[in-house]
Amino acid sequence: MTGAMERSDVMRAVKGRDTTPERVVRKILRGIAPGYRLCRRDLPGAPDIAYIGRKKVIFVHGCFWHGHDCKRGARLPKANAEYWATKIARNVARDQKHRGAYAEMGWRVLTIWECETRDEAALIVKLRDFVDATIF
Repeated sequence: MTGAMERSDVMRAVKGRDTTPERVVRKILRGIAPGYRLCRRDLPGAPDIAYIGRKKVIFVHGCFWHGHDCKRGARLPKANAEYWATKIARNVARDQKHRGAYAEMGWRVLTIWECETRDEAALIVKLRDFVDATIF
C-alpha cells in the first residue's frame, strides 16, 4: 500500500502549468512576440499559449507525457507498463483531436517538446518562424 501512496504523492506533485519548459518558451516569446494569452480554457485543449488575433496556439508538451519519439519520451516505466502505455496513447489521441479541431477552425498549431527547450537558439528560430508566418 505504501508504494501506491508514494506514487500518488509523486503524481500529485507533477505541475500542469508554469512548468520550466513553458517558462522558457514564454521568456523567448516576450522578446519576439509579446501579447499572447495563457491557458485559454475556451479553446480546444486549453493551449499553453494563444495568439487570438493571429489564430495561432502553442502547446508545450512534456516528452514523456505526450509520447515524443526522443530518448525521454520513448522510455516507459517498468512498473505498471501497460497502464502507462495506455495513458500515453490516450494523451496522443487527445492531442491529435485538438489539432484537428484547430485545423477546422482555420488556426495554426505549434507543438514545442520539452527536449527542444534545451537548444535556445533553435527554439528562437522555430518560435519566430511560427509567430511571423502569415496564413493564406
